[in-house]
Amino acid sequence: MAKLYYGTTTAPISIDDRLLAHVKVVVATKLRRGESFTLSWVHGADEPVGRSTIWLQPSIPLRFVFDSEQPETLDQNLLKRMANDANSSRGLSLDIEIDEPVAVASPARPKARTLARAA
Repeated sequence: MAKLYYGTTTAPISIDDRLLAHVKVVVATKLRRGESFTLSWVHGADEPVGRSTIWLQPSIPLRFVFDSEQPETLDQNLLKRMANDANSSRGLSLDIEIDEPVAVASPARPKARTLARAA
């Protein structure tokens, strides 16, 4: 599980690596534009039952820590959906389902053509 640290709180918000990779892009885009918004999530199994919401704004420290050394594959449709949520009055919620990345086959290379030389 990846971790999101916000403000001066030492307790992180635990989030799936793949989901946090998408959250990072949406949050960075919004904050770079100087736009504040809310981020909500349901508490994990090791926390009291409930949900939390934080107000994200550019002046509050934010750190993303991933378990994986390799960057996650991003789903452009999910990024758009999350960006739309972040722009809404509801704010960005982590209560969404994400699909596993689908391996994309690289396009077949055209075979090299051999040209016969005239003698």
